[in-house]
Parts: sequence; C-alpha cells; structure tokens
Amino acid sequence: MRSTPARADCMARTTRYRAAMRTAEIHRNTAETQIDVTVNLDGTGLYSVSTGIGFLDHMIEQLSRHSLIDMTVKTVGDLHVDQHHTTEDTGIAIGEAVARALGDKRGISRYGSVYSPMDETLSRVALDISGRPWLVCKLPFTVQKIGEWDAEMVEHFFHSFAQAAGITLHVELLYGANNHHIVESAFKGLARALRQAVEIDPRKADAIPSTKGML
Repeated sequence: MRSTPARADCMARTTRYRAAMRTAEIHRNTAETQIDVTVNLDGTGLYSVSTGIGFLDHMIEQLSRHSLIDMTVKTVGDLHVDQHHTTEDTGIAIGEAVARALGDKRGISRYGSVYSPMDETLSRVALDISGRPWLVCKLPFTVQKIGEWDAEMVEHFFHSFAQAAGITLHVELLYGANNHHIVESAFKGLARALRQAVEIDPRKADAIPSTKGML
C-alpha cells in the first residue's frame, strides 16, 4: 500500500503518542498495608508480584501477562487479621497506577470487551475507561476459598480496581463449574479487555475519545 500524506500524518501522530511514556509508580502506605506498584501500559506483560496471598499473586500475574501491561506489585499487609485490607488496597494501588499512566486518556480506544473461555467455563468482561467507576460482578462460587484466597474477595478486588482506575467494569459468568476456572477466566477476560481499551487508536491518536472533550 502506497503511503498517502494523510496516512503518513496518522502514523506520525500514533508514533508520537506511543513514544510518550505511559508509566506510573504508586506507593501506598497505611496502618494496614504497605504497597509499591509500577505499571507500563505499553509493555510486554512482564511481572513481579508478591502480596502474601498465593492465588491473588497468580491472578495479578494473569492480569499483567494477558493485558501486556508490565507490572510490579509488592504488598505487605496485615494478613494476621484477614485478607480484606491486602486485597482491597492492592486493587486500589493497581487501579491508581493504571489511571495515572493513562494521563488525560488522549488517543485510547477506551472500550474493551471479551468472551473468556477456560475449559468448561465461559466469562464475559466488558469495560469502559469512562472516568465513572462502576462494577457489576456476577460470579457465583460454590466454595469459600479458591486456593488460600477468600472467594468473597474476588469481587472486592474488582470493585477496588474499578473505583481507583475510574473504569466501568462488568464481569459475568455465563457458565462454568470449577471455581478456579471461574476466577481465572474472569481475570484473563479483564486483562484482554483492558488491553483493547488502553491501546492507542491510530485514527484518533491525538484526541480524547469523548464528545465532552475529557474523561
């Protein structure tokens, strides 16, 4: 395909916006948790994760790998109390890092949606980087724990992440039986939908994707 002036200009604008570093670093220290998070939205899915909860580590690793967002997460929390503060604050810190890395959200595709199969399980995840945080989560579980992670903390992580990132997030199990598969399907779906949404749209790399002019 021959390059036209318009196409060349589009490619130049896309390159310019991709060249901007979409990275962020968050340090969140409270009486309950101490958390360090870094993200690179234009990475390759490299990660280093340690929260003290093995299954949560595994899910955040899936989030990084399948979104292609490079991510480091180090959480030291009051697990002698329970898993609530560690889960909540980790979700908040990752969400804050993603929001900061997005900046004014100029050029992003904004929306993402994925059907996420895992063996007998199928989940649907849709999101909008809207600046209006909301969560709809329909993930029924038949156990109290997945690995060592309390099952009720799964929705709480999604809620904390969506609130801090400013994302409208819908996560729904269409069908499935294995609780491990249900959680992993949902996290991989979030990752793939997030990957779509943060990508730079080459046709609008210099525009904020909203008629309001801001998100």
